[in-house]
Amino acid sequence: MTVAQLLDIAQLGNPVLRSPAQPVTNVHDPSIQSLIDNLTTTVAPVNGVGLAAPQVSKSYRLFLLASRPTVRYPYAPHMEPTAIINPHILSRSHEMVKDWEGCLSIPGIRGLVPRSEAIEVEYTDRWGKLRRAEFSGFVARVFQHEYDHLDGIVFLDRVESSRDIVTETEYYKHMAFSSIAP
Repeated sequence: MTVAQLLDIAQLGNPVLRSPAQPVTNVHDPSIQSLIDNLTTTVAPVNGVGLAAPQVSKSYRLFLLASRPTVRYPYAPHMEPTAIINPHILSRSHEMVKDWEGCLSIPGIRGLVPRSEAIEVEYTDRWGKLRRAEFSGFVARVFQHEYDHLDGIVFLDRVESSRDIVTETEYYKHMAFSSIAP
């Protein structure tokens, strides 16, 4: 048995972040199982709520959905880290919600991004079982953000105006003010 490793996170400008990822052909392959363990180990100490394989320079259609309250997202709901392999978004709600997003591959920046409020998805889990699920709110947002990584899209591509991009410092000032505002 191998010990999970912390992986380096690819930064904006690395071509792997702009390339469509390849499907996982064998979820039972030890390298895929190891990658899932490594993603789980890597996402926690950096306060992430999701991490896609392309973000660690692995071009696979695989990401970790790991919502939980963190310094970066204090109001995130808690869920067990879940490996999402070869996902498909089957349907999206018509209701769109704009909210702030950040990305471990784009440190120091936040953007106001419109996303579908709810989605229905299908994916393979780490044991090879095909799953269907519905997500809404924050978890739907994280799923869509990570799903975009599999297609070479980053959240800045979804921002409607450059005025909706702020530094993390300004974002935290805004959040501190809005949490005490009536």
